[in-house]
Amino acid sequence: MKRLALIAAAAVITASAGAREWSLDDCIAYAIDHNIEVRQRMVSQQQGELSVTEAKDQFLPQLNGYGSQSFNFGRGLTADNTYANRNTSSFSVGASLSLPIFQGLRAVRNLKYSQTNLRALVERTEAAKDNVTLNVIGAYLQALYASEMVRVANINLAISTDELARRRQMLDAGKIPELDIYEAESQVAQDEVSVVNAENDSILALVDLSQLLNLPSSEDFTVQPLADSRLPLLDPEEVFANAMQNNHGIRAGRIEKEAADKYIDVARSGYIPTLSFSAGVGTNYYKTSGFDNEKFSEQMRHNFSKSIGFSLSVPIFDAFGTRNNIRRAKAQAAVTALQFDDARNTLYKAITQAYTQAVGAEKKHSAATRATASAQAAFEAMQVKYNNGRANATEFSKAKSDYTSALANEVQAKYEALLRARILDFYNRQ
Repeated sequence: MKRLALIAAAAVITASAGAREWSLDDCIAYAIDHNIEVRQRMVSQQQGELSVTEAKDQFLPQLNGYGSQSFNFGRGLTADNTYANRNTSSFSVGASLSLPIFQGLRAVRNLKYSQTNLRALVERTEAAKDNVTLNVIGAYLQALYASEMVRVANINLAISTDELARRRQMLDAGKIPELDIYEAESQVAQDEVSVVNAENDSILALVDLSQLLNLPSSEDFTVQPLADSRLPLLDPEEVFANAMQNNHGIRAGRIEKEAADKYIDVARSGYIPTLSFSAGVGTNYYKTSGFDNEKFSEQMRHNFSKSIGFSLSVPIFDAFGTRNNIRRAKAQAAVTALQFDDARNTLYKAITQAYTQAVGAEKKHSAATRATASAQAAFEAMQVKYNNGRANATEFSKAKSDYTSALANEVQAKYEALLRARILDFYNRQ
């Protein structure tokens, strides 16, 4: 049996020779850097930062300059209240300043809302990274599982190949009929097909992982075995309590509820009066045909004017616009609260399911390990009996099938337990 294990291991090593091996941390880091959803979230975060900047800019004054030139031809009304043919031209230039003094708290509230919304966007970006991490962990373990199934298939093929060689020796000695050789060759062919299928499954698992990483190609891509394959099974209630404090998706939902409440305050600002200050300076030049006109420079100096003013706006009736905005904001706040409750329930369900599945997988793995040891011992004993002529081919084939099936079940239970335990550990460490 030790020689069979060496044969299977050599086959796996040969298949992956020359390929770059990626660790789990390598895969997670690369996936986060190249994942499209994460990059979209980062762009949304940048837009949130711009919204905060715009909200701050609302406190700044507005300064505008202006200039105009106009010409009039033909009959026009004169100062004597008669009409005459006159050609006139005018030129004006100036600047105006508008400064918000009190904006009904809208600017202050909008700034607070934008800052809170930015915090939520940051958490959403981190939550997207967490989702990528979980997906990579699952795909990575699937790739390891598929690789181990290749090892199991090669062990099965090695047993069949040894049996074919032994039967050929017995045929040469005249101890068995030629039909037994055909049966052994058929079994080897079937096991070769199983190896090919297992290798294809392993390749597809690596392709799935490479696509999750957004690698340009899956050629020469392979993964390293996990150094620490055994993790302690954590209490689900403790994990949930930690996740409620540290999970980025939950934190984002909590902040989004806060932002929704602040947006209601923004909508309520429509009921509050606003006050602004304005100032302006300007001058103009005017010329009429048939009259003596001051020079341009003199008119520009003599016509120079300055102005200041205050503007108060008191909302009386805006066709229920503010009322509708408040109702809309409250409805959105209710939706946000429901989304948070749903996210919390989904998280609790994921953690409890992972724990239940991990417990079951641990029990299954323990039982499968014992079953493999028993099946291996039974197969080795059957092999001795078969070689000494005290068992028939059917009994030998059944013992072999039981052994390889036990190996496959053990591998499946091992990676199922490993996946669920890592999910719990991930939620606990966020």
